[in-house]
Amino acid sequence: MGRKSLLHAAPDQTRLRIEAMEEERSRRRNQIKQARVDRAAEEQRNISAGNPGDVDFIGLVSRWREEHGGMARPHQHHDGRCGGKNDNICVCIRKRPLNEKERKKKEHDAVTVLHPTATVHSAKLRVDGITKYLDHNSFRFDHSFDEDSTTEQVYQYTAKPLVRYVCGGKGVRATVFAYGQTGSGKTYTMSGIQKMVAEDIFETLTDNILEEEGIGSCSCDNTTISIAIFEIYGGRIQDLLNERNRLKVLEDGRGEVVISGLEEFEASTPEEFLALIEAGQNNRTTHATEANDESSRSHSICQVLFRDPTSRRLKSKLSLVDLAGSERGSDTKSHNRQRRTESSDINTSLLALKECIRAIDGDSRHVPYRQSKLTLILKDSFTSNYARTAMIATLAPGSLSTDHTVNTLRYADRIKEKKIGDSFAPSQRRSPVRQQKSPMRKVIVEEKVNVKEHRDEIDENVSDNILQQDEDEKEEVPELTEFGEPDRIEEQGQTEFDQVVQQLFEEEEQLLSLHMQSIQQNAEYITEENNLLESVQGENIDVDAYALRLAEILQHKTEMIQAVRGRLEPFRELLRKEEELSKKH
Repeated sequence: MGRKSLLHAAPDQTRLRIEAMEEERSRRRNQIKQARVDRAAEEQRNISAGNPGDVDFIGLVSRWREEHGGMARPHQHHDGRCGGKNDNICVCIRKRPLNEKERKKKEHDAVTVLHPTATVHSAKLRVDGITKYLDHNSFRFDHSFDEDSTTEQVYQYTAKPLVRYVCGGKGVRATVFAYGQTGSGKTYTMSGIQKMVAEDIFETLTDNILEEEGIGSCSCDNTTISIAIFEIYGGRIQDLLNERNRLKVLEDGRGEVVISGLEEFEASTPEEFLALIEAGQNNRTTHATEANDESSRSHSICQVLFRDPTSRRLKSKLSLVDLAGSERGSDTKSHNRQRRTESSDINTSLLALKECIRAIDGDSRHVPYRQSKLTLILKDSFTSNYARTAMIATLAPGSLSTDHTVNTLRYADRIKEKKIGDSFAPSQRRSPVRQQKSPMRKVIVEEKVNVKEHRDEIDENVSDNILQQDEDEKEEVPELTEFGEPDRIEEQGQTEFDQVVQQLFEEEEQLLSLHMQSIQQNAEYITEENNLLESVQGENIDVDAYALRLAEILQHKTEMIQAVRGRLEPFRELLRKEEELSKKH
């Protein structure tokens, strides 16, 4: 009887365990099913909010924002300066919203801006290939604007103080740069700023008549506004308001930079100002890239010149510079020579610009403005004691662009030698935010220049020009000369390919110039040869003179051909070298 009971009890225990396992399995299945439903619902909410992408990474970003959301601070003005109270340089960033192209790729918003800090959340997987986590890179700037900020707000804290500054006259210089990767919204930002600059300049000039701010101050009755717009593309300078005519950068006897052939157009109203801006932008060089269907591939420089209406002397200048979109070489997939050299030239000029701004911010004795044509043209923005600069770096928020975005933030962060503190650290203790420091650079120059003395000399010349008497008008114009060898800076990231591309641009310019001269001389010789033929077909023929002159002409032609060929061979060798290096690049 007992044994029979045990036999019946054993199956009961087994059945109970089996039922318990089935219940646990069913519970797990319901949990997984519910998790899928919740995940789908969350994904739908993210899509409705305009932030598609990986739900797990979006959740990690959201939790980080909840934790640090209280760190944002209000923007502040500093005595009319766009940066700090004693800063001549203001660096700010602006994040744009996700665009339709990024949404279609299922990218999520991977950038958080809490003024004055911008943080990039790079999506990562641990070594197990399953566990997801975020790598946070944070940077702090004078001003940080999120995707909800308007262009007017960006203008109020960056360009507007500079407009008021240049309207004061007295030989001052101000420059606004827009920098960022292709498709990050820098041209959009600069276009909006240009519209506000147009309105603010004429409003300020009108106000200055009533305020009577003293000698040198600009107002509608003592100042005319002239606009000049040109671009730097592939080492060439082209006038965007004059049929894209080629221009040359020269230097006068005082060391001032002159752009030979550049046309200026007067604007007496904001509408005329904006019409000139639009005409220049329509002529700008653009190409399709991997990141953008219509990307700006040139540096566009709009110079607003405040001149005395009688003497035409320059009282002050505002430069609005829309820099070419930065791209990594690996992202330029149309592997033709034009795109490769174009990208290399852009990166080289951006590197030179960064070093020049860092030099003036750190009171360096040497500013390497000869390193690129962009910095050559903007020389007075680097060498004047009365120069102020604003850099606006634009950010793309997409999760596939985080490498680009971090590079943009590093570039902007390294521009300013005097670092800004950490917004996440209320005290002076060490910051948990990553402060990106650039390594020391070795500067190689053939001749060291005392920039401090040079700045004082330039500023005295500028002030003297404004206050000169009529007898000074009789001085001869200083002779214009071309620039010598550019400064050379050894820089991490400037590869052999970049150096070859720069040599290629220099050789190309010299070859084209020589070829053009030979064509002009050849045209003159053709005219003379026609006259020689006519002379030997008439009466009183002097055959000896004909033969002697013809021999001289042929000799000159041979020398011209040899000279052009002498320039052509090294140019072709550089083309071959560029082709070889591009395959390794």
